[in-house]
Amino acid sequence: MEQLARLGRIGICTLERLGRGHVLLLHMLSGLTALVIRPRLLIAQIHYVGVLSLLIITVSGLFVGMVLALQGYYILSQFGAEETLGVMVAASLVRELGPVVTGLLFAGRAGSALTAEIGLMKATEQLSGLEMMAIDPIKRILTPRFMAGLISMPLLAALFSAIGVIGGHFIGVELLGVDEGAYWSQMQSKIDLHEDIFNGVIKSMVFGFICTWIALFQGHDCVPTSEGVSRATTRTVVHSALAILCLDFVLTALMFGE
Repeated sequence: MEQLARLGRIGICTLERLGRGHVLLLHMLSGLTALVIRPRLLIAQIHYVGVLSLLIITVSGLFVGMVLALQGYYILSQFGAEETLGVMVAASLVRELGPVVTGLLFAGRAGSALTAEIGLMKATEQLSGLEMMAIDPIKRILTPRFMAGLISMPLLAALFSAIGVIGGHFIGVELLGVDEGAYWSQMQSKIDLHEDIFNGVIKSMVFGFICTWIALFQGHDCVPTSEGVSRATTRTVVHSALAILCLDFVLTALMFGE
């Protein structure tokens, strides 16, 4: 009976946290109209969330594309299909690796930073201070960060895929001797705008939505102590990674399944 009671308490606590998370989401969405009056808040957060993540995104995209080209060449060369190397690199990046790896990097860099920032504001009672001044902290602090993550994630994923294609070109064409015309022409003829690129953009938008929501909720809902903030930051990375991988399977099945 004690084990069943413990399981019930865990289930109730989980449902309670999900409820608080959805209430927070609705509260953030209700503050979107305020961003029209104060666009500087959104621009500043796009710089903090998106621009400052460019370095890790570009470097990771370059090396992922180079590894894809290197591994793909050795596999395709066994079948005499080296000219399709560009298609393999572009399809892998645009469909799967671009949105997924960008989402994981985004959760590790920007998501953890957002959670730590909001948690520190809560621990130092800055959010309570805003409430005392009749300023809604969710609409003023959390909503610009939420929209910045939603906007930045698709752009970072597109940049990741583009840099990866360039890295694959460097390895495949410059080092391994694949014909440059075949590399680009095969890619242009086989990669479809709607089935490949648009689906990748949809994935990246969903991942950005989920990662930013989890990061802001964990920071806003954490225990206002140094230990509570550190645990919330860890939960942000873990929960975001699991959500990205699970949603990637679901979205792939919906987009490319029969």
